[in-house]
Amino acid sequence: MPVTFTEGDLLDQPVEAIVNAWNRNIIPWWLLLPQGVSGAIKRRAGLAPFQALAKVGPMPLGSAVVTAAGRLPFKAIIHVAGINLLWRASERSIQDSVRNALARARELQLTSLAFPLIGTGSGGFDEERSLQLMSQVLDAEAGTLDVRVVRYRPS
Repeated sequence: MPVTFTEGDLLDQPVEAIVNAWNRNIIPWWLLLPQGVSGAIKRRAGLAPFQALAKVGPMPLGSAVVTAAGRLPFKAIIHVAGINLLWRASERSIQDSVRNALARARELQLTSLAFPLIGTGSGGFDEERSLQLMSQVLDAEAGTLDVRVVRYRPS
C-alpha cells in the first residue's frame, strides 16, 4: 500500500496507532520537559503512556516500545528511540526507528499507523533528509499497512 505524506497534527490522524519520536529513555520522563510530539501526547493523552514507558527502562537506539494511548483515541502509541544520549539523530537511528515501529505494528496486527518526522525536533536532523530516509524503509517494508507520515504544521 502506498505511503501517504501529509501536513498537520499527528494526533488528529485517522489511524489505529501513532509513533512517538522519543529518546533512549535513560533520563526519567518526569525530569524532561517533553516538546514537540511528546509534549503534545503528554498534554492530550495524560501521563499514563509515559509512566508505562518508564517501566521499560533504557531503550537501545532505534528500538520501539508499545504503550497504551492514555486519553487519545488510538489502540497504542509506539515510542521510538530516535535520538542518542547527545540528543542527536542519525541516518541509522531514523531508519532503525521506522523499521522497529513497523515490526511492533505488525505484532499488534494494526492496519494503520502514523509517523512524525523522526529526529527532526530535538534531534536536530534535516526534515527533507529524514523524510527520504523514512521513505526508503517504508517503501520497502510497510507492506499492506496503511502508513501516513505527518509533517507538523500548526492549524
